[in-house]
Amino acid sequence: MARKKPAAKAEFVLFNVTYEDGTVTSNRRVPGDVLGGLDGDEPARNVIEEQDREIEERSGKSRGQISLIERVGAKKAKSSKAA
Repeated sequence: MARKKPAAKAEFVLFNVTYEDGTVTSNRRVPGDVLGGLDGDEPARNVIEEQDREIEERSGKSRGQISLIERVGAKKAKSSKAA
């Protein structure tokens, strides 16, 4: 009996999103195949904005403008201080 090939698993990258009004949403899922290349994580903003538009249509509540998108688990750059 032939074995079935395992189904391709959709890979997602998680992002925390901070809005201009200070609210934060955690673990927003973005398909990994839209990330990378020369744009890095910038395409994630477009995907999350589209998700926000869909949420707004369904709930009737606006999310506001995004001020910061951070990849979950990404190390923050250390700032060097001169003594």
